[in-house]
Amino acid sequence: MQYPDYKPALASPPLSDDELQSLDEQLGALGRDTAMNIEALDGYLTALLLAPEPPAGLRGAQWLPQVWGGDGPGPGDAPFASGKQKKRVLMLVLRHLRDLDQTLHQQPQRWEPVFSVAEDGDHEWVDAEDWCAGFLQATQLDAEGWGRLFDDPGLGPLLTPIGLLGGDEAGLSPADAVRLADPAHRDALARAVPDAVLALARRAR
Repeated sequence: MQYPDYKPALASPPLSDDELQSLDEQLGALGRDTAMNIEALDGYLTALLLAPEPPAGLRGAQWLPQVWGGDGPGPGDAPFASGKQKKRVLMLVLRHLRDLDQTLHQQPQRWEPVFSVAEDGDHEWVDAEDWCAGFLQATQLDAEGWGRLFDDPGLGPLLTPIGLLGGDEAGLSPADAVRLADPAHRDALARAVPDAVLALARRAR
């Protein structure tokens, strides 16, 4: 399959709320457990933009297929039903990437992640697990470069909530596993994630 490369200079409008929902539904309709939802996609694209090697230096084929869980083993547009469906998903993903790029690097005060929020009476519980899982998936494209950032004495502690929420539960310490079972602790970790993203954005400017 051929994929377009990300071109930051190519102007495109940000996705509307309806288009974000449509993209989420189209990815969900592919029938793959490994396809990202819109939260994971938002985290994935955010990490691509803030990586040591940004997406302008990556070919589309290196990162786009992960959005829908990879391509099938055979030729054609699998897992898409048609080339038209594939093109629409690609264009929506690239438009969202460019909007995040513009916001994070030019107006970071306007940036907001796509997290799940559940209301319980007067309290809102923030869930960033899928977003963080998508973020960590992007870090695997440059594990060495991201390893240096996670080990950085200034950035590392800020990135810890992303690693805890999005990482493999099997790798958690018993103490972290107990803490993550507490909704209030998970909520606090999720609310700390934007601090890490904005710190990375300041570093990248």
